[in-house]
Amino acid sequence: MSRVQRITSANGRLKNLMNQTDNRICADCGARDPKWASANIGVFICLKCCGVHRSLGARISRVLSVQLDEWSDEDIDAMIEVGGNSSANAIYEAYIPEGYSKPGPDSTHDERSRFIRSKYELQEFLKSSLRITSRKSSASIQSSFSTKILDSFRIKSSKEPETVVEYIGLLKVKVIKGINLAIRDMMTSDPYVVLTLGKQTIQTAVIKSNLNPVWNVELMLSVPQNFGPVKLQVYDYDTFSADDIMGEAEIDIQPLITSAMAYGDPEMFSNMQIGKWLKSQDNALIEDSIVNIIDGKVKQQVSIKLQNVECGEIYLQLEWLPLDQ
Repeated sequence: MSRVQRITSANGRLKNLMNQTDNRICADCGARDPKWASANIGVFICLKCCGVHRSLGARISRVLSVQLDEWSDEDIDAMIEVGGNSSANAIYEAYIPEGYSKPGPDSTHDERSRFIRSKYELQEFLKSSLRITSRKSSASIQSSFSTKILDSFRIKSSKEPETVVEYIGLLKVKVIKGINLAIRDMMTSDPYVVLTLGKQTIQTAVIKSNLNPVWNVELMLSVPQNFGPVKLQVYDYDTFSADDIMGEAEIDIQPLITSAMAYGDPEMFSNMQIGKWLKSQDNALIEDSIVNIIDGKVKQQVSIKLQNVECGEIYLQLEWLPLDQ
């Protein structure tokens, strides 16, 4: 097939997808006749929402024009597998808590930005309990959402029988700040933090030109029955080359979860210490990490000295959320 034939074929498939009823309005604000799309998330969006998506960065939302950009077969396949704006929103807008309202076509930029960042970057509206089933056909609507959703929820299923992943709870990780991070550019770095648990990968935003960044952002990880440590990595964002590693560490979440399960409902207890992760030569702790019940919630402050790098510290707060909350 020639390049012209391939482009013609791709354009035809894209047009058919755009003609779906739910794809005729913006996935984020409901504006009619969207002419842009987030290829890795799988939604069609309007020009105003497109600007916010671009500000998230291509790692979260890779924006393409349906009229001006050349689409690859892989991009269109991913959009088709998602199933359209309604299918995507069934995941990304599964639960919108009080204090949030979905923007409309006439909403301000700030209103759009707050909602879209909460929806895709922070993933605040996802279902709190996830039971994922994979089949050989890989026909699930979740098979090719954004990279974060894909890494979080899809289980390799090309030649495997049906597999069920049982989740026991949610881990809320508040990435607070970094101190004295390594220099990877001329005199500074553009750091961001990546957290990995099993097949799930989530990350903070990039903070430009800052060796002592403050994120204060909360990220969510679903915890399976057979969980291991959370892997933490810090990277320096580069526009024209691969991002440089700025250190890494492993976070043992066993003390948090074991303590929380031993005490049951934390709302029945006053503020108290219930567990501890001890500093040792085998971990990256700066000091002992205490598990506390604070105002009816199980939380743990963690201070990490980054490994395999010349310098750098990361400060976190963990919170355990059982699935019945």
